Amino acid sequence: MPELPEVETTRRGIEPHLLRQTIKKVILRQTRLRWPVPRNLNQKLAGQPVLALQRRGKYLLVTTPRGSLILHLGMSGSIRILPANTPPEKHDHLDIVLTNGQCLRFRDPRRFGAVLFTSADPLQHKLLRHLGPEPLSRAFNGKYLYEESRGRKVAVKLFIMNSKVVVGVGNIYASEALFLAGIHPKRISGRLTLERYDKLARAIKKVLRAAIRQGGTTLRDFTATDGKPGYFRQKLNVYGRAGQPCNVCSTPIRQITLGQRSSYYCPHCQK
Repeated sequence: MPELPEVETTRRGIEPHLLRQTIKKVILRQTRLRWPVPRNLNQKLAGQPVLALQRRGKYLLVTTPRGSLILHLGMSGSIRILPANTPPEKHDHLDIVLTNGQCLRFRDPRRFGAVLFTSADPLQHKLLRHLGPEPLSRAFNGKYLYEESRGRKVAVKLFIMNSKVVVGVGNIYASEALFLAGIHPKRISGRLTLERYDKLARAIKKVLRAAIRQGGTTLRDFTATDGKPGYFRQKLNVYGRAGQPCNVCSTPIRQITLGQRSSYYCPHCQK
């Protein structure tokens, strides 16, 4: 499932091809995604210049003078910039055709993604307005996490994966950040000290920046016709390594289930 670094890498990959281009037309082949796709997208977007391409959490926002397209890749979605005459395949649900002969093509085999439109401020859309701060922003730090966690009895891993607390810290990155911070994933969030949250906030920023950096150096082709997401392989310390030796102390990595998701940790390094 695409997480924040994958979505940010996608944004950076397609932005040079999309920014300041004009939309010629929208070709909609499938309206049944996670939410119904507006059937009048062509009327809304045809003739509109693309002013900005932003990311909020795992949403991509394509801004035009008339309004904003809100895109979410769901569990299997991908976006490519292709020649507009490239024949569509089975799961190619949407083309935003540009006047330069290229198109932005949205593919989603499992159809859990989203294509929506708003003429209002997209950050105030019902899907976005309650999201927590961006993890790489100045608003996100140890003090913020400490204050938000007071009185909470949920495990710290589930706490930082809550998009109303902070966006974009998915299962992989939560496991990796907790390892770097030396915090057991089952620790009660409301009992952690400010010092430990300082370490955790720094660890979250570190793992996300490393993932984005790696994506930026290995994902260069957003014009491939195969439509594959192109996610990069990541250097992981604990995630998916159950039974393997810890890279720091050689203790076997353990796997548990938290919130119906697999969690990985080192019983020696994380307390």
